[in-house]
Amino acid sequence: MTTTTDSEVELPDIDPIWTTSRTARQIYALGEVEKDITRLLSLAASSISLLTLPQTDGPDDGLPQGEERSEQFVLEISEYFERLDSIQGAIRSSLAHIRHSRIAPSAINAPPPGFIPPSLGVGLPSSDGDPLKKNRGLQEERIERDAWKGILDALLRMKDAQDAAKKEVSEDSSAMQE
Repeated sequence: MTTTTDSEVELPDIDPIWTTSRTARQIYALGEVEKDITRLLSLAASSISLLTLPQTDGPDDGLPQGEERSEQFVLEISEYFERLDSIQGAIRSSLAHIRHSRIAPSAINAPPPGFIPPSLGVGLPSSDGDPLKKNRGLQEERIERDAWKGILDALLRMKDAQDAAKKEVSEDSSAMQE
């Protein structure tokens, strides 16, 4: 994630919904932080593996030997600290955004004890009580919306084609009668 300023985040090739407001950009940036934390943990694990004695390596570990091992460690630990710095900057930026927006602390409530978030992310509340829609996230809702739009568009094109064919047939029969 590349930040251009504290308040503006560069968002390459993403869904336009994430560019609609500063808050949306900040939410996207926090999603990128989550990905960076995953990579950070992976780098920590591989760095620790590189610190072990080569004699303890398993045959399927694929770890380098000799001087290559210490070079790989330096590369991974450098990326680790770069990611850590990036994460820290993004979290500080998000906190500054929250402070700047003057969001009341009472609006940011912790979930109740024992709350388990849905696996598909936060979604829209189901108004019809459909159990299949209960665990759908916003991405799934967007996909369904786009699918229905595609179906409507296809049906409209079919209707236009049928109308054009009927018009052509009626013009042909009119021309034959004359």
